Amino acid sequence: MTLELIKVTRDDLELIMNWRIKLEVSQYMYTDPKLTLEIQQKWFESINEQNNSKYWIIKFDGVKIGLINICNIDYTNKRCSWAYYIGDTSFRGKGIATTLECNIYDYAFDILNLNKLCCEVFRFNEKVISIHEKFGSTIEGTLKQHIYKNGDFLDIVIMAITKDKWNQIKNNYNYEKISIEEL
Repeated sequence: MTLELIKVTRDDLELIMNWRIKLEVSQYMYTDPKLTLEIQQKWFESINEQNNSKYWIIKFDGVKIGLINICNIDYTNKRCSWAYYIGDTSFRGKGIATTLECNIYDYAFDILNLNKLCCEVFRFNEKVISIHEKFGSTIEGTLKQHIYKNGDFLDIVIMAITKDKWNQIKNNYNYEKISIEEL
């Protein structure tokens, strides 16, 4: 298995758009986007202007399969948030989450020298909550009825892990170090 994170380019915009409009992906996101290539172009321009976020394509054995990002990078308070999705659902269940999770922790703590890595997950997404907990993230709270989607108010679970905790437990995990393109 070769997993790598590479820079998002303009050539990826249609692929990302097609991933984002799939129900299997969008059901776990705050919005159900109505996307066009023009909207994707504007998104691409905005992420390239930001200095507090990083976006990569997830590439598995040479195939582009998803998107991962670190955002809200706060060097003063030494924290950020992260999220990812596997857009090509045929690659789910192959152990990719383990490799991504551990490598993003290493990146945030060792490369960016941050102290805390946070994420937000829909309460109903128990599988992802469980994955994050497996690798040391803990639930810090719940935002009740925080997102209105498909006619329902949905709860958001706030999770995080600190650098100290990751350094204490990371040797418990056997994971491949992957290439992460510097942005």
